[in-house]
Amino acid sequence: MTTIIRKEVRKRGFFGWVFLTLFIVFNLIMLLWLVAGADALSELKPVGAAEEAGHAIGSAVGIGMVLILWAIGSVITGVLALVSRGRKTIVEETVQ
Repeated sequence: MTTIIRKEVRKRGFFGWVFLTLFIVFNLIMLLWLVAGADALSELKPVGAAEEAGHAIGSAVGIGMVLILWAIGSVITGVLALVSRGRKTIVEETVQ
């Protein structure tokens, strides 16, 4: 009895690879920025109560801004990478 196996194959074009690479590089840069920012925050030692409060608030605002920029950039570059995947081709293979 023969069985037909169908596979969906997509082949990216030049711009597809450019957008996929841009998506990956953007996410790596944002991860590096987040880690570097958290490391820089850990080196600061506030002295008084007001400095501790300011340090906590500033840290939350800074990390929150990085996370928001990361989310916005990931959505934009991810949609570009998704749209430029290439055409869908169905490959049929007959197995005995």
